[in-house]
Amino acid sequence: MQVISSKENELIKHIKKLKDKKERDISNEYVIEGIKLIQEAIQEKVKIKQIIICEECEKAESIPKELMYEIAKYECIYINKKLYNYLTEVKTPQGILAIIEKESSENNIDYKQEIIVALDGIQDPGNLGTILRTVDSIGLTQILVSKDTADSYNPKVVRSTMGAIFRVKVIECEDLEKTLKEIKKHKFEIVVTSLQTKNSIYDINYNKKVVVIGNEANGVQKSIQNLADKKVKIPMLGKTESLNASVATGIILYEYVRQRGRSFNPEN
Repeated sequence: MQVISSKENELIKHIKKLKDKKERDISNEYVIEGIKLIQEAIQEKVKIKQIIICEECEKAESIPKELMYEIAKYECIYINKKLYNYLTEVKTPQGILAIIEKESSENNIDYKQEIIVALDGIQDPGNLGTILRTVDSIGLTQILVSKDTADSYNPKVVRSTMGAIFRVKVIECEDLEKTLKEIKKHKFEIVVTSLQTKNSIYDINYNKKVVVIGNEANGVQKSIQNLADKKVKIPMLGKTESLNASVATGIILYEYVRQRGRSFNPEN
């Protein structure tokens, strides 16, 4: 078994470059790391190009044998621990990562889903990853993101999704406002969060709605607010006026889940 130990190896240099969005876009690849994400990738039958294993971790049997049997079906590359630590961004790495080929960039929107989530300029990778995970948790298979939203294949985003990145199609919109106008032609209404309204998220139903979540600092851009059919806010009893973007998304989407458990009532 050959073990790579040099930073000058072309594969190692390539993996290191995949930390940058530009390289991910050029190669159409991204990196996943950790036992759970590798297991999820195998289960979801994503395109795994190579699996990189820390030699010492395998010898220490820190990677489950069942997973080792599965990854043996793929191209596996072994590297030493020092080199693995050079590649990883995880504080306590599990000694296994993989290069994944991105799914088709086909951006067709599925209008059969009752609710669509759109992100307008979300910047924090942790927020984006958590939102993707929340979207996946309620059975949605797509999400719209504005061009200035953080890259969905950023390593921090990928880790935060806990596997949702394999199941939720991320549709990047060159012009989110234009895309939303097109969606409205399919009898969807646009819902935005805003502090400048008395309407609660509990005052509307979420059938055929696009829920737009805005930038952490500035909220939803003015032109999209003007496009909205409904403006809502999350009722809060304390002094805090706003919530983290991913928390707000979760609260709204689980109101949709609650409503889905009963017949939708006509809006007032």
